[in-house]
Amino acid sequence: MKVVRRDLIPDGPGSVKMIPVDSDDLWFVYNLITPGDSVMARTVRKVVRETSGGRDAERVALKLEIKVEAVDYDKEGSVLRIRGKNILENEHVKIGAFHTLELELQRPFVLRKDIWDSMALDILQQASDPAASADLAVVLMQEGLAHILLVGKSVTSTRSRIETSIPRKHGPAIAGYEKALNKFFDNVLQAFLKHVDFNVVRCAVIASPGFTKDQFHRHLLLEAERRQRRTIIENKSRIILVHTSSGYKHSLREVLDAPNVMNMIKDTKAAQEVRTLEDFFSMLSNDPARACYGPKHVEIAHERMAVQTLLITDELFRNADIATRQKYVNLVKSVKDSGGAAHIFSSMHVSGEQLAQLTGIAAILRFPLPDLEDIEM
Repeated sequence: MKVVRRDLIPDGPGSVKMIPVDSDDLWFVYNLITPGDSVMARTVRKVVRETSGGRDAERVALKLEIKVEAVDYDKEGSVLRIRGKNILENEHVKIGAFHTLELELQRPFVLRKDIWDSMALDILQQASDPAASADLAVVLMQEGLAHILLVGKSVTSTRSRIETSIPRKHGPAIAGYEKALNKFFDNVLQAFLKHVDFNVVRCAVIASPGFTKDQFHRHLLLEAERRQRRTIIENKSRIILVHTSSGYKHSLREVLDAPNVMNMIKDTKAAQEVRTLEDFFSMLSNDPARACYGPKHVEIAHERMAVQTLLITDELFRNADIATRQKYVNLVKSVKDSGGAAHIFSSMHVSGEQLAQLTGIAAILRFPLPDLEDIEM
C-alpha cells in the first residue's frame, strides 16, 4: 500500500490518502473501512441531461465523498465496493443520494475516520510495510487437476485452476495417457509462468499426492532449459516439493505445515498464524486447562490475567456494531499491555478459516483454569 498523505490523531479524527497496489492491500482497506467512515474517490456516474430533443444519458467522471453504510470485497475481481450516501456538493449528484464507489488497484482514495483506534493504526502500519509483503506461490496438483495459489500477507488467492481429462494408464490407452499428461503439464506450466513472479514470492511449492509433483517438476525444468526461461533456471533452488493428500485447495494446510516450506517463510504473517494455531491445538490436546476458546471464556481468562497468547480473526473487527468492535480492540490492547501476545488472523488464510470454526477467538493461557469448563460459553 502506498500512503500518499497521513493527517490524523491517534484515537482521534483524521484522514489518510492511499493507493492500493495489490489484492492484499484491498483486503487491508476492507478491514480498515467501517460504517460511519467517509471515503472520497473519483468515480463514473450515469447522468441524464434534458436537451431540446428529449433526454440524453452520458457517463461522467467525478469526485464523490460518501458516508459508508456497507462494504463488499470481491476476492476474484480484486475490487472493493463501498455503498453509502454522497456528502460532497456536486452538480451531478445531490447530497444524500446513494452511490456505490468501486475502489480498484492503483486508484487513489481518501479515508476519513472520526476515531483512528489502535486496530486501524495497526492495519495501516501492516499495509504500508513493504517488508511484510512476502508471498508464497503454491501449485497444488493431482493427475488432471491443478490449482495455482498465491499466499500473501493476508489473502490466499486462486490465480488459476487447470483441469484436463486424462485416460486410464493401463491397456491400449497408455499412449493417450502420456499425451494427455504432457498436455496437462504444459497447461500448468503456462499458468505457472504467467502467475509466479520470483521477484515477489519467497519460494514456489509444487505439491501433490504420489509422483505427480516430481513429474511436473522435471517437466518444468526441462522446458525452462529448452525455452531458456532464465527466471526458472536462476530460481530452481527456490522451488520446493511437498507431499499432500490431494490437489484440492483444502490441502494448502499441509503445505504450510511442511518444515521445508516453514523455513522459507518463517517470518511472514501466514507462517506465524500457522505456528500459533498449531501451538493452540497442541495445548488443547495435551493440557486442556491451559487453552480456551469462545468470547466469554477468553474474556474471563483475561480478567484473571491468564492470557499468554490471544488468537482472534479479523472478521470480529468488521462488526457493524461500534461497541462490539471497540470491545475486541480494547481486548487486544489490554492483552498486549499485560505482557501477552495477540495474533490477528486473516479470515482469507486457511488458519483464519480454522479459527473461525472455533468462534473466531481463542487463547493459550499462562496457567491452568480448569473451572472454565463449568462456565457456559
